[in-house]
Amino acid sequence: MQSSLTAAMRALKAHTDALLAARVLTSGDDWTTSIGHAVSIQAAAEEVMRAVVGQARQDGATWQAIGDALGVSRQAAFQRYGRPTDPRTGEPMTSPPLPDAAELAVAVIDDLVSGRWVSIAEQFDPAMRDGLSEDALAAAWAQVVGLSGGLESHGEPVVLRAGDVTVTNTALWLEAGDYTARIAFRDDRTIAGLHIVEGQAS
Repeated sequence: MQSSLTAAMRALKAHTDALLAARVLTSGDDWTTSIGHAVSIQAAAEEVMRAVVGQARQDGATWQAIGDALGVSRQAAFQRYGRPTDPRTGEPMTSPPLPDAAELAVAVIDDLVSGRWVSIAEQFDPAMRDGLSEDALAAAWAQVVGLSGGLESHGEPVVLRAGDVTVTNTALWLEAGDYTARIAFRDDRTIAGLHIVEGQAS
């Protein structure tokens, strides 16, 4: 584990050095290369964080302690850095989130606000189709609007992988209340879950 941290730190240093060199080697008004290096630094720093968290876990740190250090809940820390094992197969659950999940979530929210119930229902997987009709979806959104008014704006979706699905949590700011749209997508982009939860998800 120490070797992975050392490798991650070396990569971070290399990207940092490249950024510093780029500012010397390019003209003052050309920031494109520097921004690309900064993006690489951001990704490398995340790999350092993963290595440190992995080492902390190996040394017995709890997810609560790690979450406290990160300023998030233990569940949020686990969802970001944990490496769960599928209880059905014993294999690591390492599938990445659906690449365009954030865009899909925003499209569903836009359909919801615009009353395009059919468009949403057409994306349901078979279990969702059996459990939630277009009328029930419309009634649920009407109840939210009745309690808190219309949607004023929404945040950027937070995307994470949870077993067989990709879960998106999107902050919704209504006229008189805050909610979270929690939408789960299968890898075929069908909707496996749709919840409007009062309050903002951590």
